[in-house]
Amino acid sequence: MNALSQLLQELLTERPSEKIASSLEALTLADRRRAQAFDITSETVRAVIDFRIQLFKAIHSDFTNLCQQTFKLDTPLDEALWNLWLPLAIQIADRHKQKKQPFVQGFLGGQGTGKTTLTAVLTLILSHLGYRTIGLSLDDLYLTYRDRQLLQSQDPRLARRGPPGTHDLKLGLDVLTQLKQGNQTVEIPRFDKSQWNGAGDRTQSDVISNADIVLFEGWFVGVRPIDPASFETAPAPILTESDRAFARDMNVRLHDYLPLWQQLDRLAVLYVPDYRLSKQWRKQAEHQMIAQGKPGMSDAEIDEFVDYFWRSLHPQLFIKPLIQTCDLVIEINADHSSGAVYRGV
Repeated sequence: MNALSQLLQELLTERPSEKIASSLEALTLADRRRAQAFDITSETVRAVIDFRIQLFKAIHSDFTNLCQQTFKLDTPLDEALWNLWLPLAIQIADRHKQKKQPFVQGFLGGQGTGKTTLTAVLTLILSHLGYRTIGLSLDDLYLTYRDRQLLQSQDPRLARRGPPGTHDLKLGLDVLTQLKQGNQTVEIPRFDKSQWNGAGDRTQSDVISNADIVLFEGWFVGVRPIDPASFETAPAPILTESDRAFARDMNVRLHDYLPLWQQLDRLAVLYVPDYRLSKQWRKQAEHQMIAQGKPGMSDAEIDEFVDYFWRSLHPQLFIKPLIQTCDLVIEINADHSSGAVYRGV
């Protein structure tokens, strides 16, 4: 058991003491980039730690239930709660208070980076802080099945949902604009991936009102067009002239998404330094499903599936530059846990 884990155990079993608080202060300031990312200084750290201790103890029971019931974990992820999710939720709440109107926090992250877990935990914490929080995924903005069939007939390269061009951008812009205006009822679109034998389609919307904070996540939320010349020396699997033509066309389609990204108040990137891990994670997940007697893709099918998305928006070309300009970077380790946290440079 490491030092932080030991301190958190003591927090839950003992009355918080000066010794525990001082130790947590020292650990917080020792990680200078993380402290800076969460606006913590030597002058503010004591107040930060005192508030975080109070919140950690107040939500721990609900957090444990969330881990067990939703994430099917035997042991709650207390270190991630303390080190990442609590300070991030507090920071989002502070930004909302500064803005004095509904706040849209964007999250960019590929498969396996923990977007679903992150938004679920942040929603829990923010509700304890008194904020009505709404989760919205880029997936919720997919075109209807009928419209995607029409799109595919026009451009057979868009055979899968996911790349730029397969979303209803007017719908997304309308929803985010209404949410940011506040004090009105808004229909939040939802998408059911199981319909049409896995092709997916719209399902019943959620109706909400008076949202304070919107957590908008997706695999290319915030991604911007790049210099088309970059595709001349693009990495695999962009290998042929046909591949480069597809990549250039997807790059052009990204311009249509810029009005949607302009609705973001902040952008955090869940960054995997070795983007190839996403393919490894997908294979592990599919192997696990097959072992449980469920249908799953073969390794060759997974390679083809992931390569399709890398051809459309290659992580090395589009994500790496973004971590230089985004508001927050959360690195994701090979075991799916969070690593370093820092501000975009």
